[in-house]
Amino acid sequence: MTASTRRMQKGDLAAAPADTHGAISKKTVELDGVSVTEVTFGVGAVWSKDLKPDVGTESCELPHVALVLSGTLHVVMDDGSEEDFGPHSVMLLPPGHDAWSVGDEPCTFVEFSRGNDIYG
Repeated sequence: MTASTRRMQKGDLAAAPADTHGAISKKTVELDGVSVTEVTFGVGAVWSKDLKPDVGTESCELPHVALVLSGTLHVVMDDGSEEDFGPHSVMLLPPGHDAWSVGDEPCTFVEFSRGNDIYG
């Protein structure tokens, strides 16, 4: 990497336009080589209800590396394993899962796209 390509970069998730699918919204900032996305699963949001119709796969086939900021996300893998992720949880989810918000609070997490590298 040359000195000209090493530079600070800054994005503003609050200013990013929202991409909304039912009760799930996403805001993405692109940096060199990394997409940073704030995802909010509103109260009652379920991937298989809100995003599956637009994606067309039986389960989410994208990997995720993310930090949960608020609320709780329940994830069920295609193999039946499941886990709750709450505030301050760091999650690495391989492809093949469904997820939904738990309780009466939206779940917001920040996802970093470079996690996709490990599932080439």
